[in-house]
Amino acid sequence: MNLFDTEKVNEIPKDIIKTIQKNNLLKRYIMLFISLLIGALVFNLLIVPTNIVFGGLNGISLILKNLYNFSPSLVIFISSLILLIFSLMYLGIERTSGSIVSAFLYPFLVEITSKIPISAFFVENDLLVISIFIGIIGGFANGLMYKTGFSNCGLPIISQILYEKFRIPISRSTLIMNSIVVLIGGIFFGFTMVLYALIILYINSFIIDRVILGVSRNKAFYIITKEDELVRKYIIEKLNHNVTIFNVKGGFLQRKKKVLLTVIPSREYFLVTEGIKEIDKDVFFLACDAYEVNGGK
Repeated sequence: MNLFDTEKVNEIPKDIIKTIQKNNLLKRYIMLFISLLIGALVFNLLIVPTNIVFGGLNGISLILKNLYNFSPSLVIFISSLILLIFSLMYLGIERTSGSIVSAFLYPFLVEITSKIPISAFFVENDLLVISIFIGIIGGFANGLMYKTGFSNCGLPIISQILYEKFRIPISRSTLIMNSIVVLIGGIFFGFTMVLYALIILYINSFIIDRVILGVSRNKAFYIITKEDELVRKYIIEKLNHNVTIFNVKGGFLQRKKKVLLTVIPSREYFLVTEGIKEIDKDVFFLACDAYEVNGGK
């Protein structure tokens, strides 16, 4: 039975996000495990030997490892737990649930893969090639994870909290935090490493966008559905994005219809597509790249 029956339901169910996240749960957890395993292998086989700090908890753990010989897996685990607590406090359980598994699984995989000998994988003098590999493979792993609707329980949690409380754009706060970590890494490992970090960050971002079915940071959705009011409320109330409605007429039957237009970040592609299909299994929608989005409230 479809989640939405308009004869019985007048409001969007409060647990719609949970319903979406439960769909194909086993497949999504397998993809999450694969993405985190790849990330852990990249960290131990390529990042740790080169001391290339390009942000995130990985970068922080690498700095503390070299300063105080702290275990990277332990640093990542403790940091993830602290971030989970803050996420629960300020974002709620619904928005935190996608990070809980990663918070425990990723540090475990980092610890396990740290036992693998690196001699067969590491070419010490070819940092440019290694940086390209880190960017490509790491970007693929992150893109695979975001595509499942999960997150890696990293610094983006702080960005989400800052947006929630102070409306600081997530992209800006993430850039600032990663830049600080990269600069600190440059102080301890040499500012040449900053250049390699920038190469990794650029390639990583490029690959993530393409793995999530896009060549831009945003997607524009044109939606035609018989449940236009519920779809509108879902996008505005549950996903916190605006919707523009057009009155149109079909070319074949000349019937009047409404088209809903919304622009969302590529990383929320999963929630939009699965959500509107839960509302109306016969929904027609077109998703296309939005290369530049500016203005609007």
